[in-house]
Amino acid sequence: MSEVTKIKRGLDIKLIGKADKVLEKADRSETYAIKPTDFPGLTPKLKVKVDTEVKAGSPLFFDKYCPEINFASPVSGKVIAVNRGERRKILEVVIQADAETQYEEFKKADPNGLSREEVKAELLESGLWAFVRQRPYDVIANPQETPKAIFISAFDTAPLAADVDFLLEGEAKTFQAGIDALAKLTDGKVHLNVNPNMNESKVVSDLKNVSINKFTGAHPAGNVGVQIHHLDPINKGEVVWVVRPQEVVFIGRLFNKGIYDVSRKVALCGSEVKTPCYFETITGTSVRNILKGKLKDDEKIRVISGNVLTGTHIAEDGYLGMYDSQITVIPEGDQFEFFGWALPGLKKFSMSKTFFSWLTPNREYRLDANLHGEHRAFVVSGEYDKVFPMDILPVHLIKSILVEDVDLMEQLGIYEVAPEDFALCDFVCTSKIEVQDIVRKGLDLMIKEMS
Repeated sequence: MSEVTKIKRGLDIKLIGKADKVLEKADRSETYAIKPTDFPGLTPKLKVKVDTEVKAGSPLFFDKYCPEINFASPVSGKVIAVNRGERRKILEVVIQADAETQYEEFKKADPNGLSREEVKAELLESGLWAFVRQRPYDVIANPQETPKAIFISAFDTAPLAADVDFLLEGEAKTFQAGIDALAKLTDGKVHLNVNPNMNESKVVSDLKNVSINKFTGAHPAGNVGVQIHHLDPINKGEVVWVVRPQEVVFIGRLFNKGIYDVSRKVALCGSEVKTPCYFETITGTSVRNILKGKLKDDEKIRVISGNVLTGTHIAEDGYLGMYDSQITVIPEGDQFEFFGWALPGLKKFSMSKTFFSWLTPNREYRLDANLHGEHRAFVVSGEYDKVFPMDILPVHLIKSILVEDVDLMEQLGIYEVAPEDFALCDFVCTSKIEVQDIVRKGLDLMIKEMS
């Protein structure tokens, strides 16, 4: 075990509605969907059309610029819709599920006995390569490259985040198989980053073929980008791959069972949930049956696939995102509050001491999606630096992206960051700047300029 790396800058947002470690099972969803919008930088090309019969693991579409990367159906059934947006952009491929899932059959083998190319070919053919992402650019990994290391964060510090130990419960063998497969893909180490205060499961502590590193601190200490920055920073020309813990399990199932099995545990949490808990479901599921009977009826709500900082707003019958392990439900907050800024604010959260709520540091808050103000001029206030735990100048980097100065973006560390690393900057920004959107545009610009 390595020494503990303490992340000193950050912010824990304590919200009401943490999921209890109780696993429930909702009625099986009638429809599932894979959303190309979950994959930044992807230009999808369809392999199916409406009324096509598919199995779990059948390819639905592929990447136009890297055709070997397939995106597979999570269930068996019939394609019933290809929903499009502006300029015919593909938003969703919707599958009506069979009562019992039928799987495509893939090669079942011990990853330790396979070559790098054989492991890579299995992941590409099955569609599981979509779960392997890379830094820089925070996009799906390029299978033609070899990363200097692979990073897995075994804890999540985002608001109301799912407990990773609970998500991995009972998956020790498949998790180890996934680790063994990933180890074949790099000449460097597979880094598994843990928090000694959060990770107590033997699924993590008894692993082989990994380098275990300890991190503690406030959010975003659990972000893999922050961990990479402190452990093995990315320089120009270097590539690091990242995989989430449950997705390592998906990879392990492929080699242990020879099937594309993306069933997962999901935390249903938030202040507008009656009894926050965990559900066993499948990636891409409609959240309708999970939410049924679980929500309070007192006001308008916002359903988020993911956490409140980086998740995606979806409808109450929308679909779970490809990489998400939680569904968060909070008040919409579309009402106006007269003189809200002038009241004591005992029940309002503030990073500064604007409200008297700072006298109760352990209070949990019922926050909504209200901006509490309008967009303003970009004011340099030093707020970003208090919550951004990298040796990067966040305001300078954001401004270099806004003026599209590629050379300056490189010098200021664009290769090391992802939008999620700036989520707290979004939250604390006095000017209401959508910092994550700006970072995503900057990364897309770098891909265009470097291609």
